Amino acid sequence: MSSKFKDPKSKASDKACPERSRRECPTYNLPTLIPPIGDKRLRHALPCRLSWRVPVIVVVMGVTGAGKTTIGVLLARRLGWEFADADSFHSTANVEKIRLGIPLDDADRAPWLGSLREAMERWSAERRNFVLACSALKQSYRDELYIAGQTRFVYLKGSYDLIYQRLRQRHGHFASETILASQFEALEEPGEAITVSIDRSEDEIVAEIMQALASDGHTGP
Repeated sequence: MSSKFKDPKSKASDKACPERSRRECPTYNLPTLIPPIGDKRLRHALPCRLSWRVPVIVVVMGVTGAGKTTIGVLLARRLGWEFADADSFHSTANVEKIRLGIPLDDADRAPWLGSLREAMERWSAERRNFVLACSALKQSYRDELYIAGQTRFVYLKGSYDLIYQRLRQRHGHFASETILASQFEALEEPGEAITVSIDRSEDEIVAEIMQALASDGHTGP
């Protein structure tokens, strides 16, 4: 290939790529060589392209029932990154309110967001890549979670009817229809995020996210 396509981060890319020969890596030189969704090379090729020099935290966001945890876990597994669920950062009082179908307000969420921000700053300082499943419904919440150059938001978008039907089929989740309605009301859809429709298979959703991350075209909250 022409030398003009040489990657200046060759050492970092070589280390990240499990294939020892750079010429064997299908995505090393050109982003346009990223395989299409469904290509068996996808699982190797995209992690090769997703080798940043700074730690990255991908926030998988959306209303309850959108599949944040399911998609987040699968995405983290494909990338070889760590995963965290923002629900585990809620206080006992918040969890009880949600279980009772009482929507959380900004006052309830303030300490929760603060805890998340502290965790994200710690992961960044420790240079750890994370996928975080978090509702992040409002722009102000995303501003709180945004670390310049390191945070990327992925919005799982779906209709109320689709997500409501999914929630009805789920067991062991403490959110109710009241919570879902309140979250749709509070939702401020992000303008600068990777937006993925959830009306498809989990593998297709994750593949689309990985391709978007590989292009590195979405870096804002």
